[in-house]
Amino acid sequence: MSLLSTIRNRFDTALRQLTSDTAPMLELIRPVQDPRFGDFQANCAMSLSRHLSLPPREVAARIVAGLRIDDLCETPEIAGPGFINLRLRDSYIASRMTAIAGDERLGVEPTERPRHVVVDFSSPNVAKPMHVGHLRSTVIGDAICRTLKFAGHRVTSDNHVGDWGTQFGMIIYGYRHFVNPAAWQDDPVGELARLYKLVNQLSDYHDNLARYPGLAEAVNTAEQQLQRLQHNPDPDPGKAQKLASQARRQRESAAEALAAAESVIDSVRSRTELLALAESHPAIARLARDETARLHGGDTGNQNLWNEFLPACLSALQRIYDRLGVRFDITLGESYYNGMLPEVVESLKRQELATISEGAVCVFVDGNKAPFMIQKSDGAFTYATTDLATIRYRTETLQAAEILYVVDKRQSEHFQLLFRTAQKWGYDRLQLQHVSFGTVMGKDGKPYKTRAGDTVGLESLIDEAISRARVIVDENDDRRDVPLLSPTERARVAEIVGIGGIKYADLHHNRDSDYVFDWDRMLATTGDTAAYMQYAYARICGIFRRLSLDRRSFRAGDPVLITGPEERALALQLLQFDFAIDSVLSDYRPHLLTAWLFETADKFSKFYDRCSVQDAESAELRRSRLILCDFMARALHTGLALLGIETAEVM
Repeated sequence: MSLLSTIRNRFDTALRQLTSDTAPMLELIRPVQDPRFGDFQANCAMSLSRHLSLPPREVAARIVAGLRIDDLCETPEIAGPGFINLRLRDSYIASRMTAIAGDERLGVEPTERPRHVVVDFSSPNVAKPMHVGHLRSTVIGDAICRTLKFAGHRVTSDNHVGDWGTQFGMIIYGYRHFVNPAAWQDDPVGELARLYKLVNQLSDYHDNLARYPGLAEAVNTAEQQLQRLQHNPDPDPGKAQKLASQARRQRESAAEALAAAESVIDSVRSRTELLALAESHPAIARLARDETARLHGGDTGNQNLWNEFLPACLSALQRIYDRLGVRFDITLGESYYNGMLPEVVESLKRQELATISEGAVCVFVDGNKAPFMIQKSDGAFTYATTDLATIRYRTETLQAAEILYVVDKRQSEHFQLLFRTAQKWGYDRLQLQHVSFGTVMGKDGKPYKTRAGDTVGLESLIDEAISRARVIVDENDDRRDVPLLSPTERARVAEIVGIGGIKYADLHHNRDSDYVFDWDRMLATTGDTAAYMQYAYARICGIFRRLSLDRRSFRAGDPVLITGPEERALALQLLQFDFAIDSVLSDYRPHLLTAWLFETADKFSKFYDRCSVQDAESAELRRSRLILCDFMARALHTGLALLGIETAEVM
């Protein structure tokens, strides 16, 4: 049983004398943030005081009177309005540390209530190279899968790739009219990406060309309105100022829209070959949609092209996942569910959940103005239809109890409507959660892009991370009197440090937040970075290597001794690894594990600086401290592995 669970069990007995509903009270017992208040704090007296109509301190006194915890803690202290502060006995910390020193799971017991969780993450469009925008979903989803599995749950990781839909209509049209045969033979995915971008650019050109007169008129109208207000202001100065402010905002908004359209138009007109293509294909957007409809309708030619495109696209994606060390249990793209979509619509109609609105089939959700469209007026299905079919498959075929969607926060409304529709459809016992996240930003505060303004490719990002890491690895090894790493080993360590740096830089932020991509901070060997943790692990391995000792011989049998505050702080921190795991899974936030790792590494640094290991006062104390060192190394290795980050014993 975990340390926190042991304490909560003792409180459960005392709390049952005051309330029958102890579960919410037990959740209020947590590790302290400030060690001046002890090790754990129970804040349940304040909540119970309202229920019992007693002062919080009196409730706290009653809880303490019924608490049997002397074998674990020193005498509980009641502080402030009714906080109960607990300080563990050093002897208990030492005995518990001794008991789990040889445990490969570091004292974390598998859950008693395992559930089957499907985690939907990464999910790129297959016909385009992966870019930095796919990074967060991939690394957050992978970390969640690893942590769920470690906790004892059954996990199915599903890469719901975009291998169907509008993008393929655009690519098929581009392939039929603009393909470069040599480029297609040399780099199929690169050529498909070029074709997609070209068709999209030409479609946007014609769209903005058609919209331009209306946008220009909107600017003119907004300007005239502002001039009227300036020449004939409202008699009320406050109202006049408000109307003028509104008019200026309307003019600025209209001007921005016009400028954006001009930029798109100029990007084509400034290049003779692009303008010629645009003029030769005036209906390109509609014709590309027609190609999509033919593909969905089973057209043999389009189906053959799709079959030709797909293997190369999937192979390119797999190359990235292999480099990142990310694995999926299943990869079922949108195309897999295509044959299920008509029945989804019919089922919703039969249950009278779907209605016709302006020719489209929609589900209206209370509290939301926009309907959830499941079939367009032209008969085409939507992402919503596919997502509903996916829920049905994952529940009825995979037998999932919970589905997580690791998708950026801009899709929040879609998932709210999806979950509400699924519940009305009959999947009300299924747990559904949108694990949302923010955007990777550049130092300019805008989404991270190259200097040319293009989205940063994920493969080039990995290459640069490894290249920068290699410089750090070479410098560190060259400082040694005798370098320890061969060129091959240096290359491998650079890969571990570079890819680990990318992942950790993402994961150590609260997933809801945007974050700024910073190479220097990401690969720093000090501070809250993967490199700092990786080098700490290697240094601990170096301790045993210099002493010619096998770490495995320090995992059971001998007692752990607590002789000073640094030993105590480190041991107590290590005993709370299970709490870090539980914290991550409470709302699927990997940054809580990175916080635990960094805090643990900091406590180890203080321990190692102030507690001699090799020259300890006795053989028993030396062995005890080596046990703590080994446990620390395994905590770093295991914690980083749950984040998908590797370690090396020599760096």
